[in-house]
Amino acid sequence: MIDYFALLNEPKRPWLDPDLLKNKFFAISAVAHPDRSHLGSDAEKQAANDRYSEINTAYNCLREPKERLLHLLELERGMKPADIERIPAGAMELFMEAVQVCRAADGFLADKAKVTSPLLKVHTFEQAMGWTDTLNTLQQTLHVKREELLAELKAMNAHWESAPEADPVARRSVLPLARLEEIYRAISYISRWTGQIQERVVQLSF
Repeated sequence: MIDYFALLNEPKRPWLDPDLLKNKFFAISAVAHPDRSHLGSDAEKQAANDRYSEINTAYNCLREPKERLLHLLELERGMKPADIERIPAGAMELFMEAVQVCRAADGFLADKAKVTSPLLKVHTFEQAMGWTDTLNTLQQTLHVKREELLAELKAMNAHWESAPEADPVARRSVLPLARLEEIYRAISYISRWTGQIQERVVQLSF
């Protein structure tokens, strides 16, 4: 497995500063750009293309919290987290609310599609505005939860900075990997529901 942290000269940790990561990526990718190898052999050109592609893949992984946490867990444990579809207990209530609101919105959208009367269309337009407000409020709640989780990730960096590098067993014993996995699952669900809520907001606008 390629260590994307090492590829971008970043220490393994749960939280990364987005701007600093971007600047480092631009600096590394500029040096590794395939155009610098245009006078080389075919093998050298291919190697340059492969490295440039890896650098881009590494950046796209590390800049997204969900993908970064999954990669970090795989590096630390040597395998992907088990049962990643399980809803984390601390976020169960919020995600169940998202399920219920989206189902109710879907029911309204189905009824709205059947309306042909101009008078009823005016009424359903007003209802659609209400549903949009409800979904946007839920979206904001999810955003706040995501920011709380990102703040927790930032605080967790200290564990990685103090963990021993040479002894993997000792390292895993001091790292809060179970909590990191819970945060990974929570952020994954937030990303999923944020997208689904936005889809419904768009449908309500028509």
